Amino acid sequence: MRVVLLGPPGAGKGTQAVHISRAFEVPRIATGDIFRENVRNETALGKEAKAYMDLGDLVPDDVVIGMVTDRLSQDDAQKGFLLDGFPRTVPQAVTLEDFLASESRPLDVVLRFNVPESEVVRRIVNRRVCPKDGSVYHLEFAPPRKEGLCDECGTPLVHRKDDTQEVVLHRLQEYHEKTERLEYFYWERGLLRDVESIGPVEEVTRRTLTLLDDVEGFSDPNGGEDAA
Repeated sequence: MRVVLLGPPGAGKGTQAVHISRAFEVPRIATGDIFRENVRNETALGKEAKAYMDLGDLVPDDVVIGMVTDRLSQDDAQKGFLLDGFPRTVPQAVTLEDFLASESRPLDVVLRFNVPESEVVRRIVNRRVCPKDGSVYHLEFAPPRKEGLCDECGTPLVHRKDDTQEVVLHRLQEYHEKTERLEYFYWERGLLRDVESIGPVEEVTRRTLTLLDDVEGFSDPNGGEDAA
């Protein structure tokens, strides 16, 4: 299985990617994780990416593509993968298409997660993250047991710079101006499928796995047990 996940920030792509990855036993490849790893290791690409991420801007193609194609070349991605956060522009999509064609590994499906913008802002602005282990919480939907502290390690949670309302609205504007063009790109190729990303996480997961089961050649090896 080779899948791209589309949708605005806060649409739940990352959450659903975890369930899909587990159900179909393929790695989730999130550009956010790749960026943070490079930033943490203070690589040249990481430093450059951080400057854009702090402003809420999309990272330039040449920086992103180098990180992603390197990750897709690793052994665990040879049998399939989920791409979360890439591609974000049509030029990135074309580069990805050419790269996968050169390895005879074309995409199987592109999932578009739909959610109202007001809900996106609500989800992201109230998000808190543990800087030590990466655990994610939400002040309304999934608060920590002790206010302001990670359940797993007790580290004080942080409100990331790119999770403020100002940055979120800027990111949404960037998304509408650039990323939505991908929808037509993948629609033309017959790959685009819609998932309504409203409601309990488990319900969205069921919708997603059911849709994937309906895509020709796909079959959830766990019989949907992951969504239960």
